[in-house]
Amino acid sequence: MKFQPPKGCRDFYPAEMRLREWLFERWRRTSIRNGFEEYDGPIFESLDLYRAKSGDQIVSELFHFVDRGNREFALRPEMTPTLARMVAARAPSMPKPIRWFSMPRLCRAERPQRGRLREFFQWNVDVIGEDQPIADAECIFVMIDFLRDVGLTPDQVVLKINSRHLVVAILQSAGFAEEQMTPVLAALDKRDRLSADAFAEHVGGLGIDARQRETLIHLGDAAGPDGLERVGKLAGNSSDARQALATLTEVFALLTSMGVAEYCTFEMSVVRGLAYYTGVVFEAFGRGGLQRAICGGGRYDRLVSDLGGPPMGGVGFATSDVVMLDVLDEFNLLPDAAEPRGLFVIDAGPDCFDRVLRLTGELRRRNHPAIYSYKRQPLSKQIKQAVGRRAARVIIVEEPDATAERVAVKDLDTGVQRSILVESLLADPFQALEDGP
Repeated sequence: MKFQPPKGCRDFYPAEMRLREWLFERWRRTSIRNGFEEYDGPIFESLDLYRAKSGDQIVSELFHFVDRGNREFALRPEMTPTLARMVAARAPSMPKPIRWFSMPRLCRAERPQRGRLREFFQWNVDVIGEDQPIADAECIFVMIDFLRDVGLTPDQVVLKINSRHLVVAILQSAGFAEEQMTPVLAALDKRDRLSADAFAEHVGGLGIDARQRETLIHLGDAAGPDGLERVGKLAGNSSDARQALATLTEVFALLTSMGVAEYCTFEMSVVRGLAYYTGVVFEAFGRGGLQRAICGGGRYDRLVSDLGGPPMGGVGFATSDVVMLDVLDEFNLLPDAAEPRGLFVIDAGPDCFDRVLRLTGELRRRNHPAIYSYKRQPLSKQIKQAVGRRAARVIIVEEPDATAERVAVKDLDTGVQRSILVESLLADPFQALEDGP
């Protein structure tokens, strides 16, 4: 009987593991150089924590269970509720703003598709305790800083930015009732996936009057350099809309000062489906064949207080390893996932294996990657094994005496072989061959 990994989950063989760790290292170094600290939390949380954030409908999207004490838990589907819970517990004693990042393993009970699996890793970056637009711009900058780090250019990826506060304020000034907001925002969210005619037809089915339909169509079409100017006209005399527009305009000005404006554009259809977003929202999209967001985030000003903490504004974003590896693969930006090239130590003479073990142990103690053959074989077979393991160099031990001063070192790419002092080899096994005897 053969077993497969659960649907929507992955096995990480060494090559895939190397790619995963390569991505993690870049997430981590981007976070740290931008001044963020790493945190983590439990792999499962109380089911009520997710209900408090997203309502009862979220339960069907989670892997949840009841423990022996009849308590309801769920495997974490995202990190923001855990973050808010942790901050709420210690908020008074924490210096503000709180600048944290995490890279948790998450699970969601949804249909697997390209860029979206049931089990995945997610990079989360958040700023909590800062209400000014600089925090929004900072989070967007960190995302772009990573995109630049892995080689993605403005021709390959774009950050679409909007303000949910601005959208809602304009809709309210146009006479939309509170109960209309959810379907209307959902319609706007689909704008970039529909043609102008299809969007107009979709809007026509929402049961709104002609003036409201016109407002919604104008909103959906507001994008690019002149989009903010068009939105300014739609804002009219609404002070709420004017304030939200000023904040969004300031975010774009800050991003220009930060030197990343070429990655950014305004697009009114970006509203982010989750209701806890209250201000600036943004999504990164690949410009290639992967037709979906590769990153998303925004401002959430009530989440910490909703989960028992003090009123604290927050803004953050997340992206997954699944979609990010997909987009990097599409643009040929992934590194070689082959086994790292190290050293292979060979016993070439009788009774030399004890010295091989001693030398290998000393190389490893000095943090030089080194392996050897478990089987005692002729020199030619051991070299063949070294080639199969993609070793960069072989170290050939020909004398069994542990006090011998020299070993042979051969470069498997060039075929160059020299007798090298053991002292030089241990100092730098890769430079020793270039330096000669």
